[in-house]
Amino acid sequence: METTTFDNDQAALDAALAAAGQLGELTAAAAPAALERGVAIARIVAHFDPEPVAVAGTLLQALGSGAPLPPALVERVAPAAVRAFAASLDRLGRLDLASPVRDSAAAPALSASQAEALRRMLLAVVSDPRLVLARLAEQLWLLRAARRAEPPERRRLAQQTHDLYAPLANRLGLALLKWELEDYAFRYLEPDEYRRIAESLAERRADRERYIEELKQALERELGAAGIAAEVQGRPKHIYSIWRKMTKKGLRFEQVFDVRAVRVLVDGVAQCYAALGIVHGLWSYLPGEFDDYIATPKLNGYRSIHTAVHGPGGRTVEVQIRTREMHDKAELGVAAHWRYKEGGQRDAGVERKLEQLRALLVPQRDEGDGLLDRVAASLFREHVYVFSPKGDVVELPEGATPLDFAYHVHTNLGHRCRGARVDGRMMPLDLPLVNGVTVEIISGREPQPSRDWLVESLGFLATRSARAKVRSWFRAIDHDEHERAGRTILEREFGRRGGGPPPPVDEVARLLGYESAEALYVALGAGDLSGAQLGAALQRRERALAPPAPGTADIAAQGTQQSASGVRVMGVADLLSHYARCCGPVPPEPIEGYVTLGRGMTIHRASCRNLARMRAHEPQRVLPVAWGADREQLYPVEFSVLAFDRRGLVRDVSGVLADAKMSIERMTTATQAAERTAEMRVAVRVHDLAELDAVLARITGLTDVLRVQRR
Repeated sequence: METTTFDNDQAALDAALAAAGQLGELTAAAAPAALERGVAIARIVAHFDPEPVAVAGTLLQALGSGAPLPPALVERVAPAAVRAFAASLDRLGRLDLASPVRDSAAAPALSASQAEALRRMLLAVVSDPRLVLARLAEQLWLLRAARRAEPPERRRLAQQTHDLYAPLANRLGLALLKWELEDYAFRYLEPDEYRRIAESLAERRADRERYIEELKQALERELGAAGIAAEVQGRPKHIYSIWRKMTKKGLRFEQVFDVRAVRVLVDGVAQCYAALGIVHGLWSYLPGEFDDYIATPKLNGYRSIHTAVHGPGGRTVEVQIRTREMHDKAELGVAAHWRYKEGGQRDAGVERKLEQLRALLVPQRDEGDGLLDRVAASLFREHVYVFSPKGDVVELPEGATPLDFAYHVHTNLGHRCRGARVDGRMMPLDLPLVNGVTVEIISGREPQPSRDWLVESLGFLATRSARAKVRSWFRAIDHDEHERAGRTILEREFGRRGGGPPPPVDEVARLLGYESAEALYVALGAGDLSGAQLGAALQRRERALAPPAPGTADIAAQGTQQSASGVRVMGVADLLSHYARCCGPVPPEPIEGYVTLGRGMTIHRASCRNLARMRAHEPQRVLPVAWGADREQLYPVEFSVLAFDRRGLVRDVSGVLADAKMSIERMTTATQAAERTAEMRVAVRVHDLAELDAVLARITGLTDVLRVQRR
């Protein structure tokens, strides 16, 4: 295998040794094998990014990969930034595939831990590519060291590299790493094919090098005569790319034109096209073998002109033409962005990260079987990745909104959120975000969350953590305001449940686990306790307090029959009965019967005020009754809805009843123009109180509804 450039980079070696000197005592404390490994990996990283933090952080992590280093010594010797980089590299982990997944058709071939490791690695491509660079450098070191390993271990590493690490290097634009990773993987997976091509290259090397040298001299003369300052280089030969082209196009080794290849480096884009004209003027080009990646760059940012010509003697030659800056970026990939200024463009960093994110999520045409694309699609399906104005990548659950983003960035920013710009345009706070957008929060001076944000049906917040922060804010604001709001909610719930005196508030508070009525009010006002939870507790209380039906055993012995109205009349069989319209009892509420003159028995709730008045005058007419066992029986009930008048109000209320498959007996609406309100009166039939409570709770949550009260 021909040696790649960064192995001959003395500056990279010096940077790695300088990092070892910076960590002096730590390198002395590490095992010699760990030190040798660390310097080798740091040297590869330094070729792409000589910045001391990345080089020293990579070395520090490698030193501790064997026997752990003393934490106190690490704290004292290593700078904080270096320790932070090494810790991030540790958290990134490695993707160790226990078995090949090359032929897998879907992501489930990865275990849960492997999938999470890959997800972290892919996210690091966007958030801090240097971490992935360090992992790729380590993978290359492992491949080199595997020459002395057993064949199964070599094949395992090679399969990982082919499927995931080489495609990652490609997406980072790290051409030198990608080529060597691919060549090692090919060498271990297809040793016979690798050896055949390597021998063919070796047999013709002298002739090929002499031919390339003559072609370079001829091309340099013509470029110089045209006034183009250019450097012409022979291009390295990568065995895997030769084999792939032979396989893809069905060619013999002699027919692969880029076995002979040169690269032309010039100062500017205009000179690239001028040099292309000279190349095509000297030699005829091969149709179908021209690609202009300057006009249309690859997704990983690669830019160059590729052409193939019939060179001297009719032999095919590939020619690449690019500027020197394009060449550095092609060789160094994302690392080149740290070596070049961004030209003062404020959003250049954000745009670069956006391109990298798209490169992650958009399939790459030149990555073979595309396993990485299939796995990435599965890993990112339940998440959305957006950018802050500073270019930071923010991971949110699918369906998250700009308001979720604000609370994720900082709790106080969420509290002060008034609006949002998505990719520069004003957007609603309940808009679900999509991958790759930039979100900017417009904030006020003072925190002012809205209680509407806690209503799930309105869609402002998709994350539990954000809703918890909103609830916490309301819990922390004015105690008196919470208490007043809670009193209103409690009174509304008591009113919705209809006739009879309300239960003592202290008793309801204890039933729900609160120490006092005041604590109950505050919990209701702060949103910690919902109206539905309160209603369910009141229903449990009514069931617990329902008196046992007297004489039930005697009636059973007498063979009492169930009346058509769904109640058992104690001591009287087949007595005509009907339900009182004043209170509309529903199972399992406690009930009693009142014997009328000529109309049989009227069934009331035991707490009905009308029944209490009649009992006071004629107690002998009040008889004990109990609900029957027929679960399919429907019972009439009426309730009212007070809301701000708006279009669609009747439709929304009817929709709730229709969703609950509830039979509507009657519905009337009266509006108050002066107050801009509407009051609806609705008569329905229900199976029991739980069904009624659930429907009334849903109607209470509708937009603009002020009060829902059972009549």
